[in-house]
Formats: sequence, C-alpha cells, structure tokens
Amino acid sequence: MTLQIGFLVFPEVQQLDLTGPHDVLASLPGATAHLVWKTTEPVRSSNGLVLTPSTTYQDCPPLDVICVPGGGGVTHLLQDAETIAFIQKQAASARYVTSVCTGAIVLGAAGLLRGRRATTHWAYHGLLELFGAVPTHGRVVRDGNLITGGGVTAGIDFGLTVAAELAGEEEARAIQLRLEYAPAPPFDSGTPEAATPAVVERVRQRSEKAVTAQREIALKIAAQWR
Repeated sequence: MTLQIGFLVFPEVQQLDLTGPHDVLASLPGATAHLVWKTTEPVRSSNGLVLTPSTTYQDCPPLDVICVPGGGGVTHLLQDAETIAFIQKQAASARYVTSVCTGAIVLGAAGLLRGRRATTHWAYHGLLELFGAVPTHGRVVRDGNLITGGGVTAGIDFGLTVAAELAGEEEARAIQLRLEYAPAPPFDSGTPEAATPAVVERVRQRSEKAVTAQREIALKIAAQWR
C-alpha cells in the first residue's frame, strides 16, 4: 500500500528540518513524499537553498503523515489562514500529525496541540504552553498520533521514529544504516545544558526577535480561543 507523506515547504523554511526527515521517510517502501505549498513555484529556504514544491494545497492527496518543519518563515505562517486550514483539513484524517523544530508552533496555531505533550527547538519551548500544549523536553515526543521533533537535527531521529511506526523497527534500522547515521559531533554543544553560557546567550540573542514576534501572535491566538 502506498504511503502518502506530505512535508510543508514555505519561504524561509529551515531546510534541514525538512530534508533530514524527508531523506528518511522517502526511503520507506511504497512511500510517496510530497513537498506541499500554495503553488509549485520554487521557494528559498532560510539559508538560501531553493526548494521546489511538488504539489499544492488544492491538489495534495489525503496524507497518511503530515509534517510541518520550522524556520524563519514560521512567524508568517502563524497568521496564514490558508495554510492553517490546509493543516487542519489534512490532520483530521492523517494517521500521524507531526512537526520538526518550530513547526510545532504552527501545529499549535492550528489548535492541534491542546492538552497534548509536544516539543520544539529549545529556544522556543516556552511558546508551547501558550497553545495549550504540555511542553515536554526530548529529541522526539509522542502523544497518540502526534509526533513532534526537537530542534533541526532532531528531524533525523524523528524521521526514524516515524519510519519504525510505519514499517517496523527492522526497516527503520536499515534506513539508518543506509544513511550511515551515527552522530559523533566534534563538540559537546548541542543542548543548552552542554553548551557554555556564552554560546547559549549568543543563540538566545539571535533567536530573540523571532521568539518575541511568535509569542505576540500566540497570545493573540490564545485570546481568541477563550
């Protein structure tokens, strides 16, 4: 049976949020992976890589898995009625509703995190509760059919987790080996707990503007739900 897997792609998407799990899940037997946006015109990622959507909201088939990656463009998506409506429609019938990094904030704006455990990039973690989520730290967090991945590189761990759900652990292990996914970073600086205070502060400062903007939007959305 064909698996229909859809990744939202949008201007200023963080490409590794998308391409990491895409490489994993597109490798599943019988999987068809879609890059979905409003049009099929190429879009530029946050770091300049150009990505070409393969289908539109209108033409996208019902998805078994919908995945929303993060990136700088998330701030605009939070108030994009067309995008939110597409996510809500697909989520209503999808086997798994998922996100990587700050894509979870978009799921929150769509009302899909209320009362459910979820994670996101550490710098944005405090925004989850504004959408009624139960903020939970972890590389991958599952609550029923909701699976959320942490920041950027967690997308590969996330992809393997979803792959095991869809095709079994043996297949997921085979994909991991094919990708030679055996992380051995040169520095132990991949979490706020491991990084030096100076490095943490540098990243916080770079994220501050986006976090503030998304918090303001989240508060407005939350007020409408009351």
